Amino acid sequence: LKLTRGKHNLVYKILKCAVACNKKYEPTWESLDSRPLPEWYDQAKFGIFIHWGVFSVPSFVSEWFWWYWKETRQKNVVDFMEKNYPPHFTYADFAKDFTAELYDPDQWADLFKESGAQYVVLTSKHHEGYTNWPSNVSWNWNSMDVGPHRDLVGELANSIRNRTYLKFGLYHSLFEWFNPLYLADKASNFTTRRYATEKSIQELYELVNTYKPDIVWSDGDPGPVEYWNSTGFLAWLYNDSPVKDMVVTNDRWGAGCMCKHGGYFTCQDRYSPGVLQHHKWENCMTIDRYSWGYRRNANIQDFLTIEEIISTFASTISCGGNMLMNVGPTKDGMIAPVFQDRLREFGSWLKVNGEAVYSSKPWRSQNDSVTPNIWYTEKPGTVYTFVLSWPKSNWIELGEPVPGNSTNEISLLGHKGLLEWYIRNSLLHIRMPNLNTSDLPCKWAWVLRLSGFV
Repeated sequence: LKLTRGKHNLVYKILKCAVACNKKYEPTWESLDSRPLPEWYDQAKFGIFIHWGVFSVPSFVSEWFWWYWKETRQKNVVDFMEKNYPPHFTYADFAKDFTAELYDPDQWADLFKESGAQYVVLTSKHHEGYTNWPSNVSWNWNSMDVGPHRDLVGELANSIRNRTYLKFGLYHSLFEWFNPLYLADKASNFTTRRYATEKSIQELYELVNTYKPDIVWSDGDPGPVEYWNSTGFLAWLYNDSPVKDMVVTNDRWGAGCMCKHGGYFTCQDRYSPGVLQHHKWENCMTIDRYSWGYRRNANIQDFLTIEEIISTFASTISCGGNMLMNVGPTKDGMIAPVFQDRLREFGSWLKVNGEAVYSSKPWRSQNDSVTPNIWYTEKPGTVYTFVLSWPKSNWIELGEPVPGNSTNEISLLGHKGLLEWYIRNSLLHIRMPNLNTSDLPCKWAWVLRLSGFV
């Protein structure tokens, strides 16, 4: 079937979807990588990551607490345990205190919607192996058997889906640090596959069939793709699963996959290349500079400011990425005030400037050739200019935008009226409105709408 674009764009999209949906994908990267990324993901731009588990009980250093305590014997972690817990205390003993008694998934969902996020990704299981749902293959090490005695995944899935436009995704760690089956397979150089077949892959099927996530966010690089049977699982996910048409996946499916294979690329944590990428990618990053899980020993300077968050976001979407911003709840299910504050601040900024964000595309230039701290996005007929620093003289010079053949107008998102501008020496000079601080449409970064420019 040959598809041609024209004025009947809706028909084109329907036919394109029909072709993609009817295609059968083989368990090879060549076939799987040919699957078109569902459009909703690129349009969304911003999501919330949630790291929550037994590591939220000690809430010290990071979510890698167990590994640092028992494997690398990191001194500050070992000292922490020796000073505060009895000699025979084990990591499993923390689980009874992962109570989640203040966990209100509706409050979480309302906060995430207020932040302007379009999707949410919850940690279903981190490298510690504890599952936040009543998994059939994680006996007595799951949120129903020990700790909250609740299905944390299912409750949040329901709350998220009751909020219009919010998609629900699940993070899942392929491996577990200290699982005996995994350690035995690893010792065999992954020639045996008991952990992969009896535990990890069974959890993935459980999660997809039970909760029908819009995103399957896999993690864990140890072990080859063949050991995990990642291509076999993805072929099922794309061909036969209950989410086959709209599910989105990332690139962490075994050794050597990252930044090469999968639905979108993450490449590394906090990936922010600063230049245009030609494959859809995601900047998974943290408000806490040093940890994904909640830390009781964090200081206020350890958290990104709203200015830093907006700067990171503008760079990310200008270069073709999405931003997945992490929060770490407490063991009792509260999202700390510092996280709430950043999310609400970011949401207030998006209410003013969302036009330049959602469903936008990277422009021909990401930065300006004359003025620093400028990022660009576009929609048909319109260029959006992200101005991270208000010009002292109220005049800004841009070296990239050029007036087109149609009507050319410039305005400031959130401010009524058009702005004065002119071209001199091939530079676009724009006069920003002379506003008092209280009259500015937003507090931190400002977006110009350039209509008719190319």
